[in-house]
Amino acid sequence: MSQQDGPGHRRVLIALVAIGMTTFVQLYYPQALIPALSRDFEVDASQAALTISGATIGLAVAALGWSWIADRIGRARAMTIAILAAAAIGLVLPFVTSFPVLVLLRVGQGIALGGTPALALAYLDEQVSRRVAMAAAATYISGTVVGGLVGRLIAAPVADVSDWRVAALVAGVVSALGAAVAVIALPRERSRPATARSRPAGVWPGMVANLTNPAQLALYAQGFLLMGAQVAVFNYLGYRLELEPFDLPPSLTAVIFLAGLSGAVSARLAATLAGRFGRRRVLLASSLTMVAGAALTIPDRLASVLIGLLLFATAYFAAHSIASGWVGPMATSGVAQATSLYTLFYYAGSSLFGWLGGLAFAAGWTGTATMVIAIVLIAFAAARTLLPGTANEISAQTPPKTYAAPR
Repeated sequence: MSQQDGPGHRRVLIALVAIGMTTFVQLYYPQALIPALSRDFEVDASQAALTISGATIGLAVAALGWSWIADRIGRARAMTIAILAAAAIGLVLPFVTSFPVLVLLRVGQGIALGGTPALALAYLDEQVSRRVAMAAAATYISGTVVGGLVGRLIAAPVADVSDWRVAALVAGVVSALGAAVAVIALPRERSRPATARSRPAGVWPGMVANLTNPAQLALYAQGFLLMGAQVAVFNYLGYRLELEPFDLPPSLTAVIFLAGLSGAVSARLAATLAGRFGRRRVLLASSLTMVAGAALTIPDRLASVLIGLLLFATAYFAAHSIASGWVGPMATSGVAQATSLYTLFYYAGSSLFGWLGGLAFAAGWTGTATMVIAIVLIAFAAARTLLPGTANEISAQTPPKTYAAPR
């Protein structure tokens, strides 16, 4: 039985979907608890939001450190340590009574979580055949999409009928169960021939190799800019819908997060289309679709806003699936550093443009939407200029990988 069709491949996918889900449940469930945290700790909304930004900052700065660890102890072992540490911190959070301690623990949880998205795609690149690599990456991305949504949808109703501590405990238990599934299912890494790509390169040599690769820089630009655009839209569109002329209650504006469900479908569809038309074409088409979706959110018509949001979210997850899944195969050495750098740029874009979107919102939603359109077009230009076209995609990759039997 072949690697791509065997039980080992299925175990990899089950484990990585579980890792993606539990990582993003923990990362984003506090987004639904910001009002409750504000009331309980008597802090304003921007301070309460530190429970989210603290975790994402911790994740971003830890990504390269986890790549160094993984080069020495293996991807699977590093991800196991990371996911268990994050789950343990998650079970402690509901019992914290000091807000500064809560934020510090969230930073620590983010540091632990940095070992999962930073390594999952590198692990996939090295453990599954190239024929199924894009579909496998898309499956992992789908798990992260569902995890982020489930975290928010669990926390909000539980907090509504009890308090944020019970909601955090429920999210922590769900995450711990997901971590257990991941640890049980994750196969030990297969031994592989020493190559320039798989040999531990060290953090700095691996970073230099990837940061001097123009095509790799274009992929990092996709993570930085497109994630920033997505966070800006979801951070501030809810505010806009609570204002005139919509005047929607918060319980209804929270429904906008359901648009993220489209990503579970579009990530896998993008992999199928990329296999037929090439990654670059699908990435460019997805970026232009994001622009069209953002433009449709500008008119003061609810139907236009909702259609535009759905179009934008669907295209974003397709683009992210292509870009993130292309990072590992594009690397000529330092695969772990390549995917860790993507993670760093991805969350740096989230932090920066999530904040800048608020400044742009001072001019109304048109200001935020214009900023989003501008940065997506910059990402489009970088991809069109620096990424190899369909005919050159295969030549830009390393020879097909072969593996020895599992150890």
